[in-house]
Amino acid sequence: MTEQSLGVLGGMGPLASAQFMLRLTLLTDAARDQDHIPAVLWSDPRVPDRTAARIAGGEDPLPALLRGIRGLEAAGCGAIAIPCNTAHGWFDAMQAATPLPILHIVDAAEAELLRLGVTPGPIGLMGTAGTLAMRLYQERLAPRGWTCLVPDEAEMTRLVSPGIAEVKANRVAEAYAPLAEAAQLLVARGARAVVLGCTEIPLGIAAGPALPFPVCDTIDGLARAAIGWAGRAASHPM
Repeated sequence: MTEQSLGVLGGMGPLASAQFMLRLTLLTDAARDQDHIPAVLWSDPRVPDRTAARIAGGEDPLPALLRGIRGLEAAGCGAIAIPCNTAHGWFDAMQAATPLPILHIVDAAEAELLRLGVTPGPIGLMGTAGTLAMRLYQERLAPRGWTCLVPDEAEMTRLVSPGIAEVKANRVAEAYAPLAEAAQLLVARGARAVVLGCTEIPLGIAAGPALPFPVCDTIDGLARAAIGWAGRAASHPM
């Protein structure tokens, strides 16, 4: 069991980072404070918008991401988790800049799907326009037998992007209806499960009735990956 701290490169957005810390705590098999994982949260909401950078010529977020990584290195962390899917578009550059292992959220999502009993095949994928444009999930999962069905442009404009924006604006309850509708449309097209591939989306989906099909919460998946790194495997499915 490592005694090094987990570094959490967060703030993208702040509520998703806070939820990651909550789930990291609740999913850890612990009976007292000292059984939990030492963690350092670097929550910097000033990181430039990742989707705007990728598809609209916005400011490059990489310098801010590397600044956070340097801070986590200085804090003595032994690994880094990034509870933001779109930021993984800069994964290779971040990993090349640090000797610390960065836990990849797509790998964590795949492990979460398998934990839920979903085997390779057609899955729905919801995420930011940046995540979908970069094909982060498609390119990493296709060689392993997964096929990603994604919302069309009209569904992104009407449902997914507004739902994400509601969570970022702290209007979580208002995010449920559009996000749930988008997920249901993917299942109607043949998805056997839906990956909530933006860490704001699980917060919106959790604000209403449970959906009647498997959903992969990438916050939970990344938290379980971090727990596995730390050697504190959860013994309960909270």
